[in-house]
Amino acid sequence: MALTRKRRRMVWLGLCAVGLGTATALVLTAFDDSLAFFRSPTDIAERSVPLDGRIRLGGLVAADSVERIGDGLTVEFLVTDTAYDQIVRYEGILPDLFREGQGVVAEGMLSPEGVFVADTVLARHDETYMAPEVAEALERAGHGPLIAPAAAGVEASTVDDHYGTDSLVQP
Repeated sequence: MALTRKRRRMVWLGLCAVGLGTATALVLTAFDDSLAFFRSPTDIAERSVPLDGRIRLGGLVAADSVERIGDGLTVEFLVTDTAYDQIVRYEGILPDLFREGQGVVAEGMLSPEGVFVADTVLARHDETYMAPEVAEALERAGHGPLIAPAAAGVEASTVDDHYGTDSLVQP
């Protein structure tokens, strides 16, 4: 049976639609796998955070909380939003700007024991910038008004440069 011109065109359009749908599904699946939602220590303490999902934890490094363990590369410290503290364990070299009392964003997963196991730790570049999510979480915890990117004269497009990330993820 020979296909008419109209049927041939419909077959091509159908194949193109299937191809486009498949490509869209693959892109969305890849995006979903790399997505990490921002959480504060209060969010982790008050809500059930999935143990199998990647998250970003932000806040301040609590004073006198940085402790090197055994091999010297493993570090444990507390991230606080002044209402709650979260233990963070990181194996690797910390950024040069990492210090107690400074803002930090750690990316990783929550262990069954409740310890946040980070595979990435990001420290802020200067004293006038703080990630909007961290500033908002600290303000909600009663830390007072903090400098956000717009108030500090930092454009949204330079947010990535301050933390060295590809993108900041929305809650």
